[in-house]
Amino acid sequence: MFGMLKPILKNWFGKPATRMYPFEKREAFENARGQLEIDIDNCIFCGICQRKCPSTCLNVDKANAKWELDPYNCVICGVCVEACPKKCLHLNKNFRTAAYVKEPQASIGKPPVVKKPAAPEAQA
Repeated sequence: MFGMLKPILKNWFGKPATRMYPFEKREAFENARGQLEIDIDNCIFCGICQRKCPSTCLNVDKANAKWELDPYNCVICGVCVEACPKKCLHLNKNFRTAAYVKEPQASIGKPPVVKKPAAPEAQA
C-alpha cells in the first residue's frame, strides 16, 4: 500500500506531464521540418516540384498560375524544396494544427511572362 503512495502524491501535487494542446503549443526543435511554404511571387510554375514529390501532394497549373498543396498527403521530406530552381519553396518550423476538414492549400500568382525571341530582320 505504501508503495503506491509516492506516485499518488506525485500526481496530486506535481505538475502535469502533458500539455493542454492546442492552447499550449510545444516549441519547435532546432532542425524541425514543419509546413511547406511557397513564395508565390517568385514561382515560375515550372512543375519540377510536382514531378519530384514522392507523395504526389503538389499540383502545379502553369496556365492558371495556380500552385496547390495537399498538406495531409505531404510527408515533409523536403525533396521539392531541394528541386525548386527558383528556391521559392521552404519548410518552416510550425507544425500543422488539427483540422475538421481536409482541404488543399491553393496559392494563385501571376502567370510567368514568356519572352519570345525577336523575329530576324528581313534584308531588303
